Amino acid sequence: MEIATVKGSAEKKAASGDRLRYLGLWDTYGPLLTETQREICELYFLCDLSLSEIAEEKCVSKQSVSDALKKSRELLDSYEEKLHVKRDSDAYSLAVSDMMTRVVRALGDFAGTHPEFSQEMAAIADMVCVGEVIDLDQEE
Repeated sequence: MEIATVKGSAEKKAASGDRLRYLGLWDTYGPLLTETQREICELYFLCDLSLSEIAEEKCVSKQSVSDALKKSRELLDSYEEKLHVKRDSDAYSLAVSDMMTRVVRALGDFAGTHPEFSQEMAAIADMVCVGEVIDLDQEE
């Protein structure tokens, strides 16, 4: 009995990961889908409606919703396979995040060895963390 629970939990986790992956693909490539496909994906991925609920909302059969969702997933996969926009965007975001982490650590290290600059380093770290642009021409 417990094994079934673990298996069910693993399946739910996999389904959740799959859902998040397609949500990201839909966010990237959604405009390339037809209006109907976009609406069905939006109701499914963003509003978390079931196939039956979407069918009722759209006044169509559950099977047509399932078919449209399947076709949309295939298209999203195809676009990503050919264009790699999401993969490249994710890699870029990860690289920027890593770089920002290193900058904040370096600022902290510098402030630790030069306490007289700790306030300035903390202010710079705050700007880096919230993505503010530093105006180097600004007068004090």
